[in-house]
Amino acid sequence: MPMIDIYATAGTFSDPHKLAIDAASTVKAVEQVPDISMFRKNTAAFVHTLPVGSSSNVDGDGNYVRVQVLTNAGALDRDKQIAVVRQLTDLVAAAAGDPTLTDRTWVLLTEAMPGGWGLWGHAHTNDEIVGAARAEISKLRD
Repeated sequence: MPMIDIYATAGTFSDPHKLAIDAASTVKAVEQVPDISMFRKNTAAFVHTLPVGSSSNVDGDGNYVRVQVLTNAGALDRDKQIAVVRQLTDLVAAAAGDPTLTDRTWVLLTEAMPGGWGLWGHAHTNDEIVGAARAEISKLRD
């Protein structure tokens, strides 16, 4: 149930809402979690528009995009890490209509520590998240 934050200067994306949907869908697909409400409603992306001139590298270039993906611990094995970085990088460039943006998109993968994934007002451990998912799946089978 990742949270995805995408930061870019104003005007980078013509349709931030579509980008948010596509980013959330992409990470959910890479994670390969069951298509249940718990994961559909709690995998979300946020596109943050920064004022022009509010970001820069050492040389003064500000035409970068920063993507941060926060997951519960262990959600992405190495193959999934590689896939999510590649797919989000390509998605950002396509959404911007700028293929060169793949060279200027930073994707940061961050894991919440066990007990550090808050959902429904509770700080969940990985085992609790898995248990909640199994409970929802079992209700669908009944």
